[in-house]
Amino acid sequence: MQHENTDYQLSVETPSVDDYMRLRVISGLSPKSREAAESGLPHTIHAVIIRYREQAVGMGRIIGDNGCFYQVVDIAVDPEHQGQGLGKMIVENLVDYVQTNAPDGAYCSLIADGPAKYLYEKFGFEPVTPKSIGMAFVVKRL
Repeated sequence: MQHENTDYQLSVETPSVDDYMRLRVISGLSPKSREAAESGLPHTIHAVIIRYREQAVGMGRIIGDNGCFYQVVDIAVDPEHQGQGLGKMIVENLVDYVQTNAPDGAYCSLIADGPAKYLYEKFGFEPVTPKSIGMAFVVKRL
């Protein structure tokens, strides 16, 4: 999917550590350390970046075991570029990748924050409650 404004370019690539850290913070996602990003990003199954005049302004990734489970993560758009349909472009590309490449019966999940759930519903994601509930913990080193 190409954006109507040709200044926006979507490319299939994993974000650089610097772009990843910057986009997470400015879009309101929790910050990640450089060490964590350097370790985690190479394990990406599929990722996209949207650039505006060569500057990364959006990203999204798929992680998982590349067979049974896929998780959509790091959907982030620079606030100065929100409202342009960039999130939709990102999610559409990621979902298309899973639909095309994952084996039959693979499970694709994500954690939806706030009103983003409405975007994800457009691509077939459904709430898992009440049958299931998402749970998590954050590692804290002392």
